Amino acid sequence: MGVTNILEKKHAILVTEFDRYVTEHPEFAEKIPKNAQIVLQVEGDEDYNKWCRRIADKQREARQPVVYVRVKGLKPAKSRLIKPEVALV
Repeated sequence: MGVTNILEKKHAILVTEFDRYVTEHPEFAEKIPKNAQIVLQVEGDEDYNKWCRRIADKQREARQPVVYVRVKGLKPAKSRLIKPEVALV
């Protein structure tokens, strides 16, 4: 898997988690200007950060406000299955 694919997958996960966070924390979302471009930045991951800024620069609309959201990282993923059962056939 190429570096770009890895960065794209990481970005997809971060965007999903960011959407989840602002849904659960509307007071955080209120700090973001309407129609702003969100640029996610991860502490300690300069490769991802540079890639994300480069993509954002290409996609930005004229006069669009830009908001950098810095995160420390992601907690480990946990299963959300409820009481799975095994049926041996």
